[in-house]
Amino acid sequence: MDIKKLQTLVFDALEDVKGQDIQIFDTTEITSLFDRVCVVSGTSNRQTKALAASVRDKVKENGGDIVGMEGEVTGEWVLVDLGDMVVHIMQPAIRAYYRLEEIWGGKEVKMGAAKRTSKMTAGPLDEEKPKRSRSKAAPVEVTPDMMAIQTTLDDEKKPARKTVAKPRVSKVAAELAGEKPARKTAAKPRATASTAKIPSGGRVKVAATKTATASAKEAAVKKATTRRKTAE
Repeated sequence: MDIKKLQTLVFDALEDVKGQDIQIFDTTEITSLFDRVCVVSGTSNRQTKALAASVRDKVKENGGDIVGMEGEVTGEWVLVDLGDMVVHIMQPAIRAYYRLEEIWGGKEVKMGAAKRTSKMTAGPLDEEKPKRSRSKAAPVEVTPDMMAIQTTLDDEKKPARKTVAKPRVSKVAAELAGEKPARKTAAKPRATASTAKIPSGGRVKVAATKTATASAKEAAVKKATTRRKTAE
């Protein structure tokens, strides 16, 4: 099988199973054992085994030969020998440790971004959608009733104005501004039993003081003494 066709089949088989960081190197100037080396990463044992199976089946379907496969039991590093091409399917930790790119990465083969993009995006969704034709709408005649309704709607949308409260002015600030502060009106005292209103024309009984009572008693004693003296 032609080496270019073989590397294309391997690349497509790895992409079908979502292989990560696929790299193909031309080793014709490094060794005579094989012409291509492919290195790809799988996130788990299950994916590495699936990648190896995909390469094996794809090559067999197109008439290629499978020389051998190794590492399928553990799945950490699966090697697929295709004769002219060797495929290393490795988990990221194993790939970072062995660094096969530094050994075989003299000349990397570019598979073509245009081909990969067309394959990934191909499908019924890529069919050209018919463009919608926009027809011009007939002009609408504006009537007075429509204008009145629009005016009412515009008035309802306007937010209500907020009334701003006037700030309180202190006495000192009022004097500095030349304004007289408002006088405070004294509260009227509540009427009690002693300060209740007296009806007009009535007499008011005032209780006698202690001084007046003592004077009255002295006058009564003097009067009684005088009467006794005159009687004798």
